[in-house]
Amino acid sequence: MKKKVNISTETVVDVERVSTTVSQNLKMFRRQSGLTLDELSRKSGVSKGMLVEIEKGSANPSIATLCRAATALGVSVADFVGVAASVPVRIVPLEDASILWRGPKGGSATLLVGTHGPDEIELWRWTLFPGEIFESPGHSPGTLELLNVETGELTLKMADSEHFVQAGSSVLARTEEKHAYMNCGKNELRFVMAVAELQRPRVRTAL
Repeated sequence: MKKKVNISTETVVDVERVSTTVSQNLKMFRRQSGLTLDELSRKSGVSKGMLVEIEKGSANPSIATLCRAATALGVSVADFVGVAASVPVRIVPLEDASILWRGPKGGSATLLVGTHGPDEIELWRWTLFPGEIFESPGHSPGTLELLNVETGELTLKMADSEHFVQAGSSVLARTEEKHAYMNCGKNELRFVMAVAELQRPRVRTAL
């Protein structure tokens, strides 16, 4: 019983810490850009109401919402949550990593470290329990994700196709379209993921 209470308390503290950090940084970056809430809403596609709640620290925005707001402001999600790496080296302790998604069965997506925006290179750790699914609306054109499955089996859904990635295997995928990570197996799924979402023009090449 005590263990369950401790887990719950740690979860609440982590959510509050992330919400506070995102709230402060969103306000700071928006003001530095000289944008009103209305202007940022139009530019990002995020409702003004949601932006207001985020800045108040009373919202728990999705990863997709944070991505849209970050892109509109020319920063990265890592900038929002305070884990953007500085040159030449920045070590981000485990306690500073930010959990930005929690599954209904206890799964999580943790942003470990990333670059300053507008170009985004991020390192994530994912845990999905059997039956859990995370759906993404897609990223900007040319975005690439590299994944390595540590345990379990990942079902990666891309448009109308599904790809099965076994433990120990890796995958490279262009994720500009809607996609999903799924645990259709009976065991815990864990994988690490690097995301490269570069804003400068580049030539598209086949994977």
